[in-house]
Amino acid sequence: SRGPSPISLSTQEAWPVAAAITEYINAYFKGGQHNRCLVKITGDLTMSFPAGITRIFTANPNVPVLSFRLVNTSRVDHFLPNQKLLYSDPSQSDPDTRDFWFNMQALQLYLQREAELNPQASYYNIALLKYQVSSQDPGRAPLLLSAECQRSGTVTRVSLDYHCCPATAPSTQLAAVQVLLPLDHTATDLQCQPPASWNAEERRLLWKLPNISPTNHSKGSGTLCASWQCLEVPRGPPPSLAVQFLGSGASLSGMDVQLVGSRYRMSLVKKRFATGKYMASCSL
Repeated sequence: SRGPSPISLSTQEAWPVAAAITEYINAYFKGGQHNRCLVKITGDLTMSFPAGITRIFTANPNVPVLSFRLVNTSRVDHFLPNQKLLYSDPSQSDPDTRDFWFNMQALQLYLQREAELNPQASYYNIALLKYQVSSQDPGRAPLLLSAECQRSGTVTRVSLDYHCCPATAPSTQLAAVQVLLPLDHTATDLQCQPPASWNAEERRLLWKLPNISPTNHSKGSGTLCASWQCLEVPRGPPPSLAVQFLGSGASLSGMDVQLVGSRYRMSLVKKRFATGKYMASCSL
């Protein structure tokens, strides 16, 4: 992530740091029902330090401790902090916040090493912690899916209904939306609505959709259909569809980060998310 601007820092002003929250969402929608859903979100918190801060740390024998607070954490099941750099108090009573503070000596050593390895860098990124959210609540998924498969002799027809879930990321567009459908190697007479591109090598259909917006109803939902013929009557399970998308400006877990104290200031918190495995199985 783009870190805080590489300004010349004085020892009097509040020293800037920046943070990035990056999340990956995995979801599995079972058998044609968007409300039968398993969701797992994995996230990373990274902090960026301007190169000039290493000089200030070196010039100050008693560097103030940098502390931060994660808020809206009640849905997070599991934290994995960088134990070389961070301390936390596991006995905190508020389930919706979690406080961490740096081992300042370890932080200074890390930044000095980074400065020696990358003397031209204007900022340094440090991975601070990973976390996980698991849920069976479809409201945690930004795009709800419902897939159906109909078979008649050697003809198979698959449809996918999708619609945006505004509760998850109310103001965030889903971008780079793609839907992938693998097909039997004998599939012929392919028909798609809307049109999809066919990858013969990977034997799959690909739909590329325009950005999906929860605030625009006409662009927040839709249906994809495909039908094809096989040489023999299909006997195996129906295909599953995979969906990919990206988003920025929000975290799907709802988590946010704040600095504690006045000696440092947060110049930027960048939030973004992407799909891991985001699948819908078909009901027959």
